[in-house]
Amino acid sequence: MKYDAIIIGGGLSGLAAGIRLAYYNKKVCIIEKHSLLGGLNSYYYQKGHYFDVGLHAMTNYIKDTRSARKTPLAKLLRQLRIPLGDLYLAPQKFSRIAFPNVSLDFTNDSDSLIQQISDKFPASVDDFLKLKKKVDSYNELDLTAKPLSARKIVSEIIKDSLLIEMIFCPLMYYGSAEENDMEFGQFCIMFKSIFEQGFCRPEKGMKAIIKLLEKKYLECNGELIKNCGVRKINTSNNTAESVELSDGRIFKTEKILSSAGYLETLKLLDNSPPKKNDYSSGQLSFVETIFMLDKNKVDKAFATAPSITFYNSINKFHYCKPDTFVGMQSGVICLPHCFNYEKESENPMIRITNIADCTKWVNYNKEDYLKNKNTTKKAQKKILNNYLPNFENQIIFEDMFTPKTIIKYTGHINGAVYGMPQKKKDGTTPVKNLYICGTDQGFLGIVGSMLSGISMANYHIMM
Repeated sequence: MKYDAIIIGGGLSGLAAGIRLAYYNKKVCIIEKHSLLGGLNSYYYQKGHYFDVGLHAMTNYIKDTRSARKTPLAKLLRQLRIPLGDLYLAPQKFSRIAFPNVSLDFTNDSDSLIQQISDKFPASVDDFLKLKKKVDSYNELDLTAKPLSARKIVSEIIKDSLLIEMIFCPLMYYGSAEENDMEFGQFCIMFKSIFEQGFCRPEKGMKAIIKLLEKKYLECNGELIKNCGVRKINTSNNTAESVELSDGRIFKTEKILSSAGYLETLKLLDNSPPKKNDYSSGQLSFVETIFMLDKNKVDKAFATAPSITFYNSINKFHYCKPDTFVGMQSGVICLPHCFNYEKESENPMIRITNIADCTKWVNYNKEDYLKNKNTTKKAQKKILNNYLPNFENQIIFEDMFTPKTIIKYTGHINGAVYGMPQKKKDGTTPVKNLYICGTDQGFLGIVGSMLSGISMANYHIMM
């Protein structure tokens, strides 16, 4: 048996790539080591409670595809032939960037942030409009563009240092693998995704989207293997010839598209990859605690709370691996039930996310690991009480994921959710018919990862 393409990983980028290839009658097989698809942007059940994991919300919200044909989500849906209505997207109410003495609220109407900046930073509103114009005119999809420092470019346009920090805070949390900076193309992607198009959530959860993608893929005669990972990629003359699965089966293939990560994929090669490697593993991992609330006790004040709050406790925003096992100085607070759903959410909850040092989590023994989880949870509750007073008496269940969890379900080195800082925009590797998609290709987030799978499938497999 020989495939036109084998896709390593059944995350969102792998699923999207598989659908695209299967539509055009390519013989393709997705290999996923876990029982559930979706990677970190998946779902799970715990003691009867349903939880989405991964990003708190989708970006790139649109109301309809006709008036937003050129937006990433509209392009994605055309490529996959999926109607927008099948996603059941509910827009955010509003989100907030909260710093010590000032906050900025924004909605999915891009003018809302401009008005906030005009009110809070009147001397900088013209600078912000100049930045917006530069972002809108920049071609962030150029796969050959040289990396540029977003910090450098933004600071040349905006002079108010506090406003700069507040702009970077949500963009970095939602899409930067680099500590304390972003590549300018990625900055533009996230700026448009969050500030111009905005947040939303699938009303039926990630499970519905993943099941929809899986159904589409199988209907196009794509093959799918779950609960079995790839042990090795067999090569000859710098060409990938086959993959060996963890159960010993060997599948021959013309091309391989891996969503496992660039360095993680090189580790699968039967021959050692080239000694010279200019790429380093990412350092940014996260801890998140989810608090399920009693829907009969949820404080009415929550109805007017932000859908997402990006908080920072000092005026300087530090986006880097913390000195301790979790950095509480900044974080993301999401209320998944505070979106504009057609029906009231059955599962009100709070999700709080903070940057973590992976090495400190994986090197602890089980007893200390559990102690650190409890210590972290207490610190997160203290933070939450500043934004959502009296929430603790509403908790009926709580759960936490750590860098150790991320490594288990993604295989990313250091539990780096956003992969390595230097992205491989063209998706190539040292092996001529082995390509990557997903996090390390450079398109991040739920919509971005699927576009990455589609673009790399189009660019390398369909050619």
